Amino acid sequence: MAQQVLNVTVPAMAEGSYPIVIGSDFLQSLWPEIERQWPQRRAFVVTDANLVRAGLLDRLLAGTDVPRYVIDPPGEVSKHIHTASAIVEAMERAFLGRDTLLVALGGGTVGDMGGFAAAIYKRGVPVVQIPTTTVAQADSSIGGKTGVDSTLSKNAYGCFWHPAAVYIDTETLRTLDERQYCAGLVESVKHAAIADAAFFGYLEDHIDAILARDTDVLEHLAYENCRIKAAVVAEDPTEKNKRRILNYGHTLGHAVESASGFALLHGQAVAIGMIAAGHLEQAMGLVGDDRLERICRLLEKLGQPTRIPPGISKATLIDLLKRDKKAVRQWPRFVLLEQLGRTWCKDNQWAHEVRPDLVEAVIDRMTAS
Repeated sequence: MAQQVLNVTVPAMAEGSYPIVIGSDFLQSLWPEIERQWPQRRAFVVTDANLVRAGLLDRLLAGTDVPRYVIDPPGEVSKHIHTASAIVEAMERAFLGRDTLLVALGGGTVGDMGGFAAAIYKRGVPVVQIPTTTVAQADSSIGGKTGVDSTLSKNAYGCFWHPAAVYIDTETLRTLDERQYCAGLVESVKHAAIADAAFFGYLEDHIDAILARDTDVLEHLAYENCRIKAAVVAEDPTEKNKRRILNYGHTLGHAVESASGFALLHGQAVAIGMIAAGHLEQAMGLVGDDRLERICRLLEKLGQPTRIPPGISKATLIDLLKRDKKAVRQWPRFVLLEQLGRTWCKDNQWAHEVRPDLVEAVIDRMTAS
């Protein structure tokens, strides 16, 4: 089938850029293409048990005998340094060297873990990302962020390691259950909110087709998400300033996700974080439109939470915010909107100091009774 290609320009990379290939139902023919593109490299695949059960690993490899590591149990519970160590030791046991190509087939955890393992193995080998979830296709497979969680916070250890290529087959999204599928769509809402009001309108107008997983709509979503993120990454590949806008909703969202013991999916936590950011914008006088109401309605149509669940204490969230990996003097900066589709920039800064008492007041307001 026809495929669209975007190129992400990354000045920090010797190669200068990498392609994002978007299409539908091409996974079963992808492996020969990977072998053609990297003929001098020996492949190693990182995936998880969900992908094995869904048959996607077999669809990709089609009986090819390639060494691999299967993350089990799948998901955030395995996203820690011990899994990263197990992956690189499996690569060593397969006698792989610096001529390795690591292929990460899966969602956000697989992509983060695979990218991190590639970055540290033999001082760095290339990684190809094949994202199979809504959150990975919209966000985490693009931009080179890799990392693992500590026992105290999310993504505490990591590095930037940009992929050699990203292949997005939207047909893989049909293997997701409704909860995983809809939670990942929150990243699409985030991209529209920070950078493209017209895209936000598209999400509102096509919500039924999105929920029905219409093929053309899914390809359009993938393209728009990649277009927005690629432009930001090209301008600021290692998150010195503007790339921080991609963290909209993630600051409190990461804290809520960690505080839930990862019972909340990443997208569910980010949805809560986006609503929190909207309340902070109101408290700081940044609101001149109905964006918070529109964002809230769209998230609710996707079945996402908009309040902090019971059982998560304010004290726990404040402690986690102090440990945020981007915290300065034990307090993070927050990304806020100026209007729908435009992020607030002040004094050439895209993330801003917010008084702790304002954050605490928003947490109180959003805590479910």
